[in-house]
Amino acid sequence: MLSIFLFVSVFSQAQSDINTFLKPSDTLNKPRRTGVYVGESVFLGATLIGLNQLWYKDYPKSNFHFINDNNQWLQMDKLGHMYSAYHLGSVGADMLYWSGASKKEQLIYGATLGLGFLTVVEVFDGFSQEWGASTGDVIANISGTALYVSQELLWEEQRIIPKFSFHQTSFASQRPETLGVSFNEQLLKDYNGQTYWLSFNIHSFTKDNFIPKWLNVAIGHGAEGMLYGKNKEAVENGIIQNPYRQFYLSLDVDLTKISTKSNFLKTLFSIFNTIKIPAPTLQYDDFNGVKAHFIYF
Repeated sequence: MLSIFLFVSVFSQAQSDINTFLKPSDTLNKPRRTGVYVGESVFLGATLIGLNQLWYKDYPKSNFHFINDNNQWLQMDKLGHMYSAYHLGSVGADMLYWSGASKKEQLIYGATLGLGFLTVVEVFDGFSQEWGASTGDVIANISGTALYVSQELLWEEQRIIPKFSFHQTSFASQRPETLGVSFNEQLLKDYNGQTYWLSFNIHSFTKDNFIPKWLNVAIGHGAEGMLYGKNKEAVENGIIQNPYRQFYLSLDVDLTKISTKSNFLKTLFSIFNTIKIPAPTLQYDDFNGVKAHFIYF
């Protein structure tokens, strides 16, 4: 009985300490702000160094150049860039908000975090003979950052949130070297199983008190039938592919709109709010027509 009491006491104290630490500062906390900038610089710097060593080092270098890959993978990779830029920027802004930095500083130095990081990655691509910088990627990166910043300037809240969902497909096993072998690889590489969403918070737009503040409606875009980025490339390898777009309409949940006094839960909800909640979904495409899913991932 004593051990249970001690465990509960220690757990409660730890939870209280975490909540205190995660509580945003009401005024500028300079040590916190310095920690945010230093921590981001170290983490992103280490990530870029690791990326260079693991990904680019073994490929020959070239003069900086651009490529046009805008017609590949039915633009699913571009949606991934927009999604990444938005959420990296959201994290940057939230961390500066936690430090008590001004709204202006949050938007200028926080919300642009994703754009800055992905621009450096694009520079790496530009100096690689194997790839090249992509104007489409740059536009997608800017679009993701602009989506976050414009909503803060217009509404002072995020009413439209890009989200992501994934399911495994049979295409990966047909070309695992490109689409991935393991689940983790397929999650990043198999565009056939990816769906990118724009999730709209209904209450924020309607201000109707009968609608739960956390209820969203989401529209999604996916694609299937792709073993290669371009049909021409597939034909050159003896494959005939017929890729097609898929459009979705579904319900969703904005986890950040769930009321709680726990700063730990607020942080947890913010992290998982990047993922589309599985829900009943309507699908439309030229191959299947209209199709209903009881639960769609």
